[in-house]
Amino acid sequence: MIYKRFQDIELSALGMGAMRLPTLGKDSDIDRETAIQMVDYAMEHGVNYYDTAWGYHGGNSELVMGEALSRHPREKFYLADKFPGYSLKNMPKVKEIFVKQLEKCRVDYFDFYLFHNVCELNIDAYLDPKFGIYPYLIEQRDKGSIKHLGFSAHGSVEVMKRFLDAYGSDMEFCQLQINFLDWEFQHAKEKVALLNEWKIPVWVMEPLRGGKLCKLDDAYETRLRAMRPDETTTGWNFRFIQSLPEVVVTLSGMSDPIQMAQNIGIFETEAPLNKEEFDALQKIAASMLQKKTVPCTACHYCVDHCPMGLDIPHLLSLYNEHAFSDGGFIAPMALAAIPADKQPDSCIGCASCSAVCPQQIDIPGTMTDFKNILGR
Repeated sequence: MIYKRFQDIELSALGMGAMRLPTLGKDSDIDRETAIQMVDYAMEHGVNYYDTAWGYHGGNSELVMGEALSRHPREKFYLADKFPGYSLKNMPKVKEIFVKQLEKCRVDYFDFYLFHNVCELNIDAYLDPKFGIYPYLIEQRDKGSIKHLGFSAHGSVEVMKRFLDAYGSDMEFCQLQINFLDWEFQHAKEKVALLNEWKIPVWVMEPLRGGKLCKLDDAYETRLRAMRPDETTTGWNFRFIQSLPEVVVTLSGMSDPIQMAQNIGIFETEAPLNKEEFDALQKIAASMLQKKTVPCTACHYCVDHCPMGLDIPHLLSLYNEHAFSDGGFIAPMALAAIPADKQPDSCIGCASCSAVCPQQIDIPGTMTDFKNILGR
Protein backbone atom coordinates (compact mmCIF):
# COMPACT_ATOMS: atom_id res chain seq x y z
CA MET A 1 0.00 0.00 0.00
CA ILE A 2 1.20 3.49 -0.88
CA TYR A 3 1.17 5.95 2.02
CA LYS A 4 1.01 9.73 1.92
CA ARG A 5 2.26 12.11 4.57
CA PHE A 6 -0.33 14.39 6.16
CA GLN A 7 1.10 16.61 8.87
CA ASP A 8 2.61 14.14 11.36
CA ILE A 9 0.82 10.96 10.22
CA GLU A 10 0.94 8.49 7.32
CA LEU A 11 -2.36 7.84 5.54
CA SER A 12 -3.04 5.07 3.06
CA ALA A 13 -3.37 6.57 -0.41
CA LEU A 14 -6.52 4.45 -0.85
CA GLY A 15 -9.30 5.02 1.65
CA MET A 16 -12.43 2.91 2.11
CA GLY A 17 -15.57 4.94 1.47
CA ALA A 18 -18.70 3.62 3.18
CA MET A 19 -21.38 5.07 0.92
CA ARG A 20 -21.66 1.97 -1.28
CA LEU A 21 -21.28 -0.94 1.11
CA PRO A 22 -22.64 -4.34 0.02
CA THR A 23 -26.39 -4.64 0.60
CA LEU A 24 -29.02 -7.35 0.78
CA GLY A 25 -31.37 -5.49 -1.53
CA LYS A 26 -32.46 -2.11 -0.22
CA ASP A 27 -29.80 0.56 0.18
CA SER A 28 -30.44 0.75 3.92
CA ASP A 29 -30.11 -3.04 4.34
CA ILE A 30 -26.33 -3.45 4.54
CA ASP A 31 -24.83 -6.92 4.18
CA ARG A 32 -23.22 -6.58 7.59
CA GLU A 33 -21.19 -9.79 7.47
CA THR A 34 -19.61 -9.01 4.09
CA ALA A 35 -18.95 -5.39 5.05
CA ILE A 36 -17.12 -6.52 8.19
CA GLN A 37 -15.07 -8.99 6.16
CA MET A 38 -14.15 -6.19 3.75
CA VAL A 39 -12.99 -3.93 6.56
CA ASP A 40 -10.89 -6.82 7.96
CA TYR A 41 -9.36 -7.39 4.51
CA ALA A 42 -8.64 -3.68 4.05
CA MET A 43 -6.96 -3.49 7.45
CA GLU A 44 -4.85 -6.56 6.68
CA HIS A 45 -3.70 -5.01 3.40
CA GLY A 46 -2.68 -1.62 4.72
CA VAL A 47 -5.77 0.58 4.35
CA ASN A 48 -5.93 2.80 7.41
CA TYR A 49 -8.42 5.51 6.33
CA TYR A 50 -12.20 4.92 6.57
CA ASP A 51 -14.91 7.41 5.61
CA THR A 52 -18.59 7.33 6.58
CA ALA A 53 -21.42 9.85 6.95
CA TRP A 54 -24.72 10.45 8.72
CA GLY A 55 -26.89 9.85 5.67
CA TYR A 56 -25.11 6.92 4.01
CA HIS A 57 -27.26 3.79 3.71
CA GLY A 58 -30.17 5.46 5.44
CA GLY A 59 -28.08 6.15 8.54
CA ASN A 60 -26.79 2.59 8.86
CA SER A 61 -23.31 3.11 7.42
CA GLU A 62 -22.02 4.64 10.65
CA LEU A 63 -23.45 1.73 12.66
CA VAL A 64 -21.86 -0.97 10.52
CA MET A 65 -18.53 0.80 10.21
CA GLY A 66 -18.51 1.37 13.95
CA GLU A 67 -19.05 -2.33 14.54
CA ALA A 68 -16.48 -3.39 11.94
CA LEU A 69 -13.75 -1.02 13.11
CA SER A 70 -14.32 -1.74 16.79
CA ARG A 71 -12.76 -5.17 16.15
CA HIS A 72 -9.43 -3.44 15.54
CA PRO A 73 -7.15 -1.37 17.81
CA ARG A 74 -8.19 2.29 17.71
CA GLU A 75 -4.67 3.47 16.93
CA LYS A 76 -4.59 1.33 13.76
CA PHE A 77 -7.17 3.30 11.77
CA TYR A 78 -8.25 6.84 10.99
CA LEU A 79 -12.00 7.47 10.87
CA ALA A 80 -13.71 10.32 9.04
CA ASP A 81 -17.31 11.46 9.51
CA LYS A 82 -19.25 14.54 8.47
CA PHE A 83 -21.83 17.07 9.66
CA PRO A 84 -24.84 16.48 7.36
CA GLY A 85 -25.39 19.99 6.06
CA TYR A 86 -26.69 18.55 2.79
CA SER A 87 -30.10 18.83 4.51
CA LEU A 88 -31.02 22.26 5.87
CA LYS A 89 -33.17 20.69 8.59
CA ASN A 90 -29.97 19.47 10.25
CA MET A 91 -28.43 22.92 10.63
CA PRO A 92 -29.76 23.62 14.17
CA LYS A 93 -28.75 20.14 15.39
CA VAL A 94 -24.96 20.12 15.22
CA LYS A 95 -24.37 19.13 18.87
CA GLU A 96 -27.12 16.51 18.90
CA ILE A 97 -25.89 14.93 15.67
CA PHE A 98 -22.19 14.99 16.58
CA VAL A 99 -22.75 13.25 19.92
CA LYS A 100 -24.91 10.63 18.22
CA GLN A 101 -22.28 10.04 15.52
CA LEU A 102 -19.62 9.28 18.11
CA GLU A 103 -22.01 6.80 19.72
CA LYS A 104 -22.93 5.12 16.42
CA CYS A 105 -19.30 4.80 15.37
CA ARG A 106 -18.22 3.51 18.80
CA VAL A 107 -15.40 6.03 19.14
CA ASP A 108 -14.42 8.82 21.51
CA TYR A 109 -13.11 11.04 18.73
CA PHE A 110 -13.03 11.41 14.95
CA ASP A 111 -9.64 11.63 13.32
CA PHE A 112 -11.16 13.65 10.47
CA TYR A 113 -14.45 15.54 10.45
CA LEU A 114 -15.97 17.51 7.59
CA PHE A 115 -18.55 20.14 6.82
CA HIS A 116 -20.43 17.87 4.40
CA ASN A 117 -21.19 18.91 0.83
CA VAL A 118 -20.65 22.68 0.79
CA CYS A 119 -22.80 23.84 -2.13
CA GLU A 120 -25.20 26.47 -3.42
CA LEU A 121 -28.07 25.05 -1.37
CA ASN A 122 -26.43 25.31 2.04
CA ILE A 123 -23.63 27.89 1.87
CA ASP A 124 -25.75 30.65 3.45
CA ALA A 125 -26.76 28.34 6.30
CA TYR A 126 -23.20 27.15 6.85
CA LEU A 127 -22.11 30.78 7.15
CA ASP A 128 -25.06 31.83 9.34
CA PRO A 129 -23.83 32.31 12.95
CA LYS A 130 -27.26 31.55 14.41
CA PHE A 131 -26.71 27.81 13.83
CA GLY A 132 -23.37 27.81 15.63
CA ILE A 133 -21.94 25.01 13.47
CA TYR A 134 -18.48 26.44 12.98
CA PRO A 135 -17.81 27.42 16.62
CA TYR A 136 -19.12 24.06 17.87
CA LEU A 137 -16.83 22.08 15.55
CA ILE A 138 -13.89 24.29 16.46
CA GLU A 139 -14.67 23.60 20.13
CA GLN A 140 -14.69 19.85 19.45
CA ARG A 141 -11.37 20.14 17.64
CA ASP A 142 -9.82 22.09 20.48
CA LYS A 143 -10.94 19.53 23.08
CA GLY A 144 -9.73 16.58 20.96
CA SER A 145 -13.06 15.11 19.83
CA ILE A 146 -12.00 16.09 16.30
CA LYS A 147 -8.35 15.71 15.38
CA HIS A 148 -8.50 17.33 11.92
CA LEU A 149 -11.26 19.56 10.52
CA GLY A 150 -12.06 19.97 6.83
CA PHE A 151 -14.89 20.12 4.32
CA SER A 152 -16.23 18.41 1.23
CA ALA A 153 -17.63 20.37 -1.70
CA HIS A 154 -19.87 19.74 -4.68
CA GLY A 155 -20.58 23.43 -5.20
CA SER A 156 -19.05 25.90 -7.61
CA VAL A 157 -15.67 27.57 -7.30
CA GLU A 158 -17.49 30.73 -6.18
CA VAL A 159 -19.24 28.86 -3.36
CA MET A 160 -15.92 27.37 -2.25
CA LYS A 161 -14.38 30.85 -2.21
CA ARG A 162 -17.14 32.11 0.10
CA PHE A 163 -16.62 29.19 2.45
CA LEU A 164 -12.85 29.58 2.48
CA ASP A 165 -13.03 33.33 3.01
CA ALA A 166 -15.02 32.63 6.17
CA TYR A 167 -13.40 29.47 7.53
CA GLY A 168 -10.37 28.71 5.37
CA SER A 169 -7.78 29.41 8.04
CA ASP A 170 -9.14 26.46 10.06
CA MET A 171 -9.59 24.01 7.19
CA GLU A 172 -6.92 21.31 7.12
CA PHE A 173 -8.14 19.35 4.09
CA CYS A 174 -10.84 19.39 1.41
CA GLN A 175 -12.63 16.50 -0.29
CA LEU A 176 -13.55 17.00 -3.95
CA GLN A 177 -15.13 14.99 -6.75
CA ILE A 178 -12.17 14.42 -9.05
CA ASN A 179 -11.78 12.04 -11.98
CA PHE A 180 -10.54 12.41 -15.54
CA LEU A 181 -14.01 13.40 -16.74
CA ASP A 182 -14.74 16.00 -14.06
CA TRP A 183 -11.28 17.56 -14.23
CA GLU A 184 -12.77 20.02 -16.71
CA PHE A 185 -16.49 19.14 -16.63
CA GLN A 186 -17.03 19.97 -12.95
CA HIS A 187 -14.13 22.43 -12.82
CA ALA A 188 -12.08 20.20 -10.53
CA LYS A 189 -8.90 21.67 -11.98
CA GLU A 190 -9.94 25.18 -10.88
CA LYS A 191 -11.01 23.92 -7.45
CA VAL A 192 -7.67 22.24 -6.87
CA ALA A 193 -5.90 25.45 -7.92
CA LEU A 194 -8.00 27.37 -5.38
CA LEU A 195 -7.06 24.93 -2.62
CA ASN A 196 -3.41 25.25 -3.62
CA GLU A 197 -3.68 28.99 -2.99
CA TRP A 198 -4.86 28.19 0.53
CA LYS A 199 -2.26 25.43 0.93
CA ILE A 200 -5.03 22.94 1.70
CA PRO A 201 -4.36 19.31 0.71
CA VAL A 202 -6.89 17.40 -1.37
CA TRP A 203 -8.90 14.26 -0.67
CA VAL A 204 -10.65 12.66 -3.69
CA MET A 205 -14.17 11.26 -3.84
CA GLU A 206 -15.90 9.66 -6.82
CA PRO A 207 -12.66 8.77 -8.66
CA LEU A 208 -14.69 6.28 -10.74
CA ARG A 209 -17.97 8.27 -10.79
CA GLY A 210 -19.81 5.50 -8.97
CA GLY A 211 -18.20 2.87 -11.18
CA LYS A 212 -19.37 4.45 -14.43
CA LEU A 213 -15.79 5.10 -15.56
CA CYS A 214 -14.64 1.51 -15.05
CA LYS A 215 -15.92 0.53 -18.49
CA LEU A 216 -15.53 2.82 -21.50
CA ASP A 217 -16.48 2.46 -25.15
CA ASP A 218 -14.33 -0.09 -26.96
CA ALA A 219 -12.62 2.57 -29.08
CA TYR A 220 -11.51 4.45 -25.97
CA GLU A 221 -10.29 1.33 -24.22
CA THR A 222 -8.35 0.27 -27.31
CA ARG A 223 -6.63 3.65 -27.34
CA LEU A 224 -5.65 3.30 -23.68
CA ARG A 225 -4.41 -0.28 -24.03
CA ALA A 226 -2.09 0.82 -26.84
CA MET A 227 -0.32 3.09 -24.35
CA ARG A 228 -0.44 0.81 -21.27
CA PRO A 229 -1.16 -2.77 -22.35
CA ASP A 230 -1.24 -4.17 -18.81
CA GLU A 231 -3.34 -1.42 -17.20
CA THR A 232 -7.06 -1.92 -16.58
CA THR A 233 -9.53 0.88 -17.23
CA THR A 234 -10.05 1.14 -13.47
CA GLY A 235 -6.29 1.42 -13.13
CA TRP A 236 -6.20 4.30 -15.61
CA ASN A 237 -8.70 6.18 -13.45
CA PHE A 238 -6.61 5.77 -10.32
CA ARG A 239 -3.36 6.55 -12.17
CA PHE A 240 -4.97 9.83 -13.24
CA ILE A 241 -5.50 10.69 -9.57
CA GLN A 242 -1.94 9.60 -8.77
CA SER A 243 -0.78 12.23 -11.28
CA LEU A 244 -2.08 15.04 -9.05
CA PRO A 245 0.56 15.88 -6.41
CA GLU A 246 -1.97 17.68 -4.20
CA VAL A 247 -3.93 14.48 -3.49
CA VAL A 248 -3.35 12.67 -0.19
CA VAL A 249 -6.26 10.21 0.09
CA THR A 250 -8.40 8.73 -2.69
CA LEU A 251 -11.69 7.32 -1.45
CA SER A 252 -13.34 4.42 -3.21
CA GLY A 253 -16.83 3.21 -2.33
CA MET A 254 -16.13 -0.48 -2.87
CA SER A 255 -19.26 -2.65 -2.93
CA ASP A 256 -17.84 -6.16 -2.85
CA PRO A 257 -14.62 -8.01 -1.92
CA ILE A 258 -13.55 -8.37 -5.56
CA GLN A 259 -13.60 -4.62 -6.15
CA MET A 260 -11.68 -4.10 -2.93
CA ALA A 261 -8.96 -6.60 -3.83
CA GLN A 262 -8.57 -5.07 -7.31
CA ASN A 263 -8.34 -1.52 -6.01
CA ILE A 264 -5.90 -2.39 -3.25
CA GLY A 265 -3.79 -4.17 -5.87
CA ILE A 266 -3.65 -1.01 -7.97
CA PHE A 267 -2.53 1.05 -4.97
CA GLU A 268 0.39 -1.26 -4.29
CA THR A 269 2.28 0.81 -6.85
CA GLU A 270 2.39 4.46 -7.80
CA ALA A 271 2.40 4.93 -11.57
CA PRO A 272 1.28 8.46 -12.50
CA LEU A 273 0.48 9.30 -16.10
CA ASN A 274 2.93 11.08 -18.32
CA LYS A 275 1.81 14.15 -20.27
CA GLU A 276 0.84 12.15 -23.37
CA GLU A 277 -1.29 9.75 -21.32
CA PHE A 278 -2.86 12.56 -19.29
CA ASP A 279 -3.77 14.46 -22.45
CA ALA A 280 -5.18 11.29 -24.04
CA LEU A 281 -7.60 10.88 -21.13
CA GLN A 282 -8.68 14.49 -21.47
CA LYS A 283 -9.41 13.99 -25.16
CA ILE A 284 -11.49 10.93 -24.32
CA ALA A 285 -13.38 12.97 -21.70
CA ALA A 286 -14.14 15.70 -24.24
CA SER A 287 -15.38 13.11 -26.73
CA MET A 288 -17.61 11.45 -24.11
CA LEU A 289 -19.13 14.76 -23.08
CA GLN A 290 -19.75 15.87 -26.65
CA LYS A 291 -22.19 13.01 -27.12
CA LYS A 292 -24.54 14.02 -24.30
CA THR A 293 -24.09 17.72 -23.61
CA VAL A 294 -24.69 21.05 -25.32
CA PRO A 295 -21.58 23.06 -26.31
CA CYS A 296 -22.17 26.18 -24.19
CA THR A 297 -19.04 28.32 -23.79
CA ALA A 298 -20.63 30.70 -21.24
CA CYS A 299 -20.18 33.73 -23.50
CA HIS A 300 -23.34 35.22 -21.91
CA TYR A 301 -24.64 36.76 -25.15
CA CYS A 302 -27.92 34.98 -24.47
CA VAL A 303 -28.37 36.52 -21.02
CA ASP A 304 -28.67 40.06 -22.38
CA HIS A 305 -31.49 38.93 -24.66
CA CYS A 306 -33.54 36.89 -22.19
CA PRO A 307 -36.76 38.73 -21.22
CA MET A 308 -37.06 36.53 -18.12
CA GLY A 309 -33.57 37.35 -16.86
CA LEU A 310 -32.48 33.70 -16.69
CA ASP A 311 -28.84 32.82 -16.04
CA ILE A 312 -28.81 30.63 -19.13
CA PRO A 313 -25.13 29.54 -19.03
CA HIS A 314 -25.53 28.37 -15.45
CA LEU A 315 -28.72 26.49 -16.26
CA LEU A 316 -27.07 24.88 -19.29
CA SER A 317 -24.11 23.76 -17.16
CA LEU A 318 -26.56 22.11 -14.74
CA TYR A 319 -28.39 20.54 -17.69
CA ASN A 320 -25.10 19.11 -18.97
CA GLU A 321 -24.27 17.61 -15.58
CA HIS A 322 -27.74 16.07 -15.19
CA ALA A 323 -27.95 14.80 -18.76
CA PHE A 324 -24.50 13.25 -18.80
CA SER A 325 -24.89 11.65 -15.38
CA ASP A 326 -28.35 10.29 -16.19
CA GLY A 327 -29.68 12.03 -13.11
CA GLY A 328 -28.02 12.38 -9.74
CA PHE A 329 -28.27 14.96 -6.98
CA ILE A 330 -25.89 17.70 -8.08
CA ALA A 331 -28.15 19.59 -10.53
CA PRO A 332 -31.34 19.35 -8.42
CA MET A 333 -29.35 20.49 -5.39
CA ALA A 334 -28.02 23.55 -7.22
CA LEU A 335 -31.43 24.32 -8.72
CA ALA A 336 -32.96 24.32 -5.23
CA ALA A 337 -30.94 27.45 -4.49
CA ILE A 338 -32.29 29.32 -7.55
CA PRO A 339 -35.49 31.42 -7.24
CA ALA A 340 -38.62 29.83 -8.69
CA ASP A 341 -38.93 32.46 -11.42
CA LYS A 342 -35.37 31.77 -12.63
CA GLN A 343 -35.76 28.02 -13.13
CA PRO A 344 -35.67 26.19 -16.50
CA ASP A 345 -39.47 26.06 -16.64
CA SER A 346 -39.57 29.88 -16.58
CA CYS A 347 -38.31 29.92 -20.18
CA ILE A 348 -41.10 31.25 -22.42
CA GLY A 349 -39.60 29.84 -25.62
CA CYS A 350 -39.16 33.17 -27.40
CA ALA A 351 -35.78 32.00 -28.85
CA SER A 352 -34.20 35.45 -28.50
CA CYS A 353 -31.30 33.67 -26.85
CA SER A 354 -30.80 31.16 -29.67
CA ALA A 355 -30.74 33.96 -32.20
CA VAL A 356 -27.51 35.32 -30.71
CA CYS A 357 -25.90 32.04 -29.60
CA PRO A 358 -22.52 31.56 -31.38
CA GLN A 359 -22.82 27.80 -30.82
CA GLN A 360 -26.32 27.72 -32.34
CA ILE A 361 -27.75 25.86 -29.34
CA ASP A 362 -31.49 25.30 -29.28
CA ILE A 363 -31.76 26.87 -25.85
CA PRO A 364 -35.60 26.81 -25.50
CA GLY A 365 -35.60 23.16 -26.56
CA THR A 366 -32.86 22.37 -24.06
CA MET A 367 -34.78 24.11 -21.26
CA THR A 368 -37.86 22.06 -22.13
CA ASP A 369 -35.79 18.88 -22.12
CA PHE A 370 -34.30 19.86 -18.77
CA LYS A 371 -37.76 20.40 -17.33
CA ASN A 372 -38.86 17.00 -18.63
CA ILE A 373 -35.90 15.01 -17.32
CA LEU A 374 -36.34 16.67 -13.94
CA GLY A 375 -39.89 15.37 -13.96
CA ARG A 376 -41.53 18.79 -13.74
